[in-house]
Amino acid sequence: METEKKNQEGREADILFSRTIKAGQRIYYIDVKQNRRGEMYLCITESKKMQSGSQDMPTVNYEKHKIFLFREDFGKFDDALRDAFRFVTDEQGEAQQRQQEDLQQDETEGAIKLDLDF
Repeated sequence: METEKKNQEGREADILFSRTIKAGQRIYYIDVKQNRRGEMYLCITESKKMQSGSQDMPTVNYEKHKIFLFREDFGKFDDALRDAFRFVTDEQGEAQQRQQEDLQQDETEGAIKLDLDF
C-alpha cells in the first residue's frame, strides 16, 4: 500500500503545467509532464462520467482516454489540429448561416401580410 501511494505521488510530481477544461459530462486535462530523462511531453486526458446499474443503486465510473504527445510531433499535431478547428468552424458557420436564412424565410412565408389603406 505504501509503495502504491509513493507511485501515485511520484506520477503527480512530474506534472509541470496543468489545465482543466470542464465540458458537460466530460472533463479534459491538459498536462505537461517530464519523463525520467528530463524530456517534456504533453498528456491530454478525457475523463467521462459513466453511470451503470439501476436507478436505486447506480454505479459511477470514470472512463479515461489518454494521448501522449512528444515534442518532436508538436508541429505536425498543431498544424493538423488548427486545420481541423478551421474546417469545423467554417462548416458550422456555413450551416448556421443556412439555418438562419431558412428560419428567416420560414418566418417571411408564414407571416400574415396586411395591406390596409385608410
